Order: sequence, then structure tokens, then C-alpha cells
Amino acid sequence: MARETTVQGRVGFLQRLLARLNGNRGELQHIEPNRARLEALFGQIHEAADRQAFHTAGKQEATRQLNELLTEAERLATILLLSVKQHYGIRSEKLTDFGLKPFRGRPRKTAPTDPEPERESPAPEPAQPATTQP
Repeated sequence: MARETTVQGRVGFLQRLLARLNGNRGELQHIEPNRARLEALFGQIHEAADRQAFHTAGKQEATRQLNELLTEAERLATILLLSVKQHYGIRSEKLTDFGLKPFRGRPRKTAPTDPEPERESPAPEPAQPATTQP
């Protein structure tokens, strides 16, 4: 039998073992104290699993709430940055304090510095069909 590695598999193994031990209680009187201890531990395992499920649900709710708050805060930050840009103007260097880039104009395109005009390449001559002589 392969050894279980997942929590669910390990709990299932213990549950099946406990059911088998309870079914054969009469024949296994000599291990009764250990069976009772296993039954008590199994009850604690169920309580811990219930607590874990509760915290998982709480964590999921907290994550959802965190994402909603972050979205709302980012939208408000966008509005505030636009207000700062409107207050100082789009060209003000003060915008860099807020992580914004001031508008400094677009770089002008430079004319090509090649003084030599472009030469046209000669057109290829059309291929003439080969004629056969009789």
C-alpha cells in the first residue's frame, strides 16, 4: 500500500483504520487504550480542519475586500494626479515630485544628412525567349 502524502488522504486513512478497529473491538481488547487515544486525536483533527476551513473562508473574504479597496484607492489616486497636473500645468517640472512626466514637447525630426541624391537602379531587362532554328 502506498503511503498517503496529502492531508485529505492521511485523514481518510485514519478514518478507515478507526472504523475497522471499532468494528473489531471485541477481538482487540488488548489495544483498547490506544484505539481510544486514536479516536480522541481524530476528534481533534476534525476540530482543527473546521478551524482551518473557517480561516480559509475568512482569508478569501479579506483578499476580496483588499482587492476592492486597492481598486478604489487607485482610481482616487488617478483623479488626484490629474488634479495635480491641472493645478501645476502639463509643462511644470514640479510634476516630477509626483512621479509624473512633464510635457517637454516632441523631438523634431531631422532632415537626412546624406548630400548625395538617391540614384535609381537600372530596371532589369526582360528575359527574351529562346528561339529554336529549324
